[in-house]
Amino acid sequence: MIDFHCHIDLFPNPYEVARGCRERQAHVLSVTTTPSAWKGTSELGGGTVLTALGLHPQIAHERKSELHLFDRILPNSAYVGEVGLDGASEFKRYWNDQVDVFQHILEACEQFGGRIMSIHSRRASTPVLDVLEAHPGAGLPILHWFSGTPRELHRAVELGCWFSVGPAMLASKRGRDLAKRMPQARVLTESDGPFARIGGKPILPWEVGAAVRGLAECWESDSTSVDRILNENLANLLAQSSNINRST
Repeated sequence: MIDFHCHIDLFPNPYEVARGCRERQAHVLSVTTTPSAWKGTSELGGGTVLTALGLHPQIAHERKSELHLFDRILPNSAYVGEVGLDGASEFKRYWNDQVDVFQHILEACEQFGGRIMSIHSRRASTPVLDVLEAHPGAGLPILHWFSGTPRELHRAVELGCWFSVGPAMLASKRGRDLAKRMPQARVLTESDGPFARIGGKPILPWEVGAAVRGLAECWESDSTSVDRILNENLANLLAQSSNINRST
């Protein structure tokens, strides 16, 4: 099972969740929302649980002072996330801070040879793609819970983006329609737990099977075949991450 976007540190019981992931041999990307959270979150990792260094766009205005810490940690992290832009009305007043932070992060990733990046693009697909296009050396972008238009999706595909898709996204017709259009060789599953929910409860990393079943329906396939595709995709992604030039 693959959960390539999850906030393990934000569950009420993060140690139990991390242990549950390892016991089930779930391949998890545990993203962070601030650089100062990276150290503690990375201590939850190990084995099949990877940790990403992030600065979430919704709090970029509050935590942009931590960019120096981001730069200090980056050489020791092959994964970056959650980063990006958020165009929702409540965050529009902080738009310039968001853009400054996202550009800084991509420039830093370019400086260190590129990173695997889990990217937030809610109501900001075109601006996110604009910044990514301006920083082609930043690494491999994985658009988490992509919700743009079909035209924006096509542009993302042309730019080489991957996508992580979860049960919550596939619960909507729009999400399913987008998933149908995604290149199957560039899709991974995610939970986005504890923020995303199923039946009113936070989705746990090992509950991404619901996304596998949803993709099987979208792709007119079966869960076994989709599982095989997802595992091949993960292997390809990890092979790319092993080639990242990590300066330590």
